Amino acid sequence: MRRRLLAVMEKYWGYKDFRPGQEQIMLSVTEGRDTLALMPTGGGKSLTYQVPVLAREGLCIVVTPLIALMKDQVDRLRRLGIPAAAIHSGLSYTQIDIALDNCVYGDMKFLYVAPERLATEAFRLRVQRMKVSLIAVDEAHCISQWGYDFRPSYLRIAELRRLQPEVPVLALTASATGLVAEDIMLRLDFESPNIIRSSFARPNLSYAVRRTDDKQEQLMRIVEAVPGTGIIYMRTREGCEQMAEQLRQAGHSAAFYHAGLPHAERDMRQEEWTSGKVRIMVATNAFGMGIDKADVRFVVHYTMCDSLESYYQEAGRAGRDGRRSYAVLLVSSEDRQLIERRFEAEFPPLETVKTIYEKVCDFVQVAVGDGLYASFPFNMREFCSRNHIFAGKVMAAMKLLQQNGYLTLTEEMENPARILFCVSRDDLYRIRIERNDLDHMIRTVLRLYNGVFTDFRPIDEREIASVSGYTVAHVKELLKRMWQMRIIRYIPSNRSAILFFDEERLPTKDIYISPDTYLRRKQLMTERFENMLRYADNDDTCRSVLLQKYFGDEQADDCGVCDVCLAKRRRARAAQAAAPGADAAAALRQQITDALRDTPMTGKELCRRITLDPQNIAAAIDAMIADGKISATASGKLVLIE
Repeated sequence: MRRRLLAVMEKYWGYKDFRPGQEQIMLSVTEGRDTLALMPTGGGKSLTYQVPVLAREGLCIVVTPLIALMKDQVDRLRRLGIPAAAIHSGLSYTQIDIALDNCVYGDMKFLYVAPERLATEAFRLRVQRMKVSLIAVDEAHCISQWGYDFRPSYLRIAELRRLQPEVPVLALTASATGLVAEDIMLRLDFESPNIIRSSFARPNLSYAVRRTDDKQEQLMRIVEAVPGTGIIYMRTREGCEQMAEQLRQAGHSAAFYHAGLPHAERDMRQEEWTSGKVRIMVATNAFGMGIDKADVRFVVHYTMCDSLESYYQEAGRAGRDGRRSYAVLLVSSEDRQLIERRFEAEFPPLETVKTIYEKVCDFVQVAVGDGLYASFPFNMREFCSRNHIFAGKVMAAMKLLQQNGYLTLTEEMENPARILFCVSRDDLYRIRIERNDLDHMIRTVLRLYNGVFTDFRPIDEREIASVSGYTVAHVKELLKRMWQMRIIRYIPSNRSAILFFDEERLPTKDIYISPDTYLRRKQLMTERFENMLRYADNDDTCRSVLLQKYFGDEQADDCGVCDVCLAKRRRARAAQAAAPGADAAAALRQQITDALRDTPMTGKELCRRITLDPQNIAAAIDAMIADGKISATASGKLVLIE
C-alpha cells in the first residue's frame, strides 16, 4: 500500500516522498480506521485524502464550509485529469442533479459538499447509492461547539455516517485544542479514538512581537528590511485601502483585498500578487484560504487576532518553501481595550439576536412556518442600511443564530437566477391564452422545474432558451415581463452571500438561544482572547513552543529563531563575552600576586615581567591597592599585604 500511495503521488503531483505525518494518516484511512489528523497550515492536508482515494476504488465525499476553496480544489483536480464535482447553494437544481447522478453512475472520484446540503432529500437519497470509500471532513473544528468556528450544519455529518456505516472518516484541522479534538471524535461517532498529530513547529518561521505606539513606522521598517512578497493583515476594509495607498506613496508595490470587492477584481488582485506583479497584499482575513504561494517572506498582523488559532493559520502562510520567513505581530498600548470592545460586540443581548432574526426573515420575505432548507441571496449592506443596524452587530447575531441551528450565511458567490410563481395555476391559464410567447415560456418553465409555486427555485436561463427556442436575451426579457405583470418574483443571476434556512421560520418568541451554550462560548472566547494576549505579552518562552503547547504538543523544543530565542542568545553571548574578561582580570591579578611573592617590584618592573597591555596591568594594580591586596612603599616598590 505504501508503494501504491507513493506511485499515485508521483503520477499526479510529482512528489517522491511524504511530508511529515502524511504517510501515517494515509495508511490509517486505507486500513479503514476513523482518523483525526491535526496538521499545521500548509502541511499538505488535502493529499491525505486525495491520494488514498486514487489508490483504491470508490468515491470520496469531502465536506467543507468554504465554497471558494471547494471550487478551487475541484478545478485543480480536473486539471490533473481527476474527475471531481461540487454541490453547494450557488448551483441550480439541474446542476446539482447532474453532479449527483455522475457520482452514482459515473466514474467520479471526489464530491465536495457544503455542510448545509447534507440535509436535503436529493442528497440523502443519492448518497446511499454511491460507492463511497472515504468521508473527509475539512476544517473539522467546525463540528465542535467548543471550537472557535462552530457550525451546527456540521452536525449532520453524523447522519451521513449512518447512511454509509462502513465508510471510515478522516477529520482534518489545523487548529484544535485537546478539548476540541475530543469533541470532534465524539460528534463524528469515531469507533475508537485515533489522533495523528503532526508537529506544529515551523523551524524556518521566525515569530516576533513588536510593541510600539507608532505601528506605521514599525511596519515601514519591516517592509524595507525584509525583501520579497508579504501579507499585511488588518481588521477593517477601510484600513486595508488606506494602508495600501500609504505603501504605494512610500514607493512599494501594494494592493488591498477584502470581501467588499467584486469577485472578478478579487481574483485579479490575487493573481497579480501570486504572480509577483504586486509585492504586498494588505488584506482582511477574507484573504488567505486557498492561497498557493510558497515564497511569502513575511506576514505582518497590524491588528491583533481574537485567538491563537486564527493567528497561527494566518501567520503560517509565510515560508511554505522552507526558507527563512517572518511572522510579526504589532502591538500598541491601546490594543487590549480595542479587542475587549470588539469581543463584547460578539455577544449582543439575546433580545437583540431575536429582533435581528425577525428582521432578516422579513427582509427575504419568509413567513412563519415557511423556509425549511430554502436559500436566498442576502445583501448584508442593503439589510443594514434598510434597518439602520451596525453590520458588526448583525454578523454577531447571525453567528449565534447559526451556532444554534436556525440559519447559515455563506460567503459571497455567483448565484443562479431564481423564480417563484405568485399566482395560482388557474390564474396562469387565463394569462397564458392572452400571449403566445408568455404561454410558451410558462409551459417551458413548468416542464423544467418543480416546486416553483411553493418556494424560490434556481433556474438556468440558458437551459430555458435551449428548450424554448428563444435567445437567452429574450428569455430574460420575458422573465422581467412576467415579473412586471406580478406573475412571478424573479431574482436575476447575481453575486451575493446566500442565506440558508436550517429550520422553518419560527415565531420570534420561540427562538431559543441556549444560555448555557451562550455563556460557555463566551467563556471559551474569553480564554482564547487571554491566550492571545499572553502570547503578545510573553518575553521569556519561545514563541514556537508557546504555540505548539497550545495545540497539545508538550514535547516542543525552542525554535532558536523567534524574537524571544534571539534575545536569549544575545544575552548568552553578552554573558559569554563578559566571562572571559573576568577570567582574564583574575588571571592578571594572580600573575601580579605571584611576581610580588618572589620580590617587591615597581610598576615598570611588573610590566617588563608580565607581557600584557601596560594599561591593563596599571588598572589591575590600582584595583588591588584599593582592595587592600598590595601596597606601595616609600621607594615606589609594590609589596603583598599578607
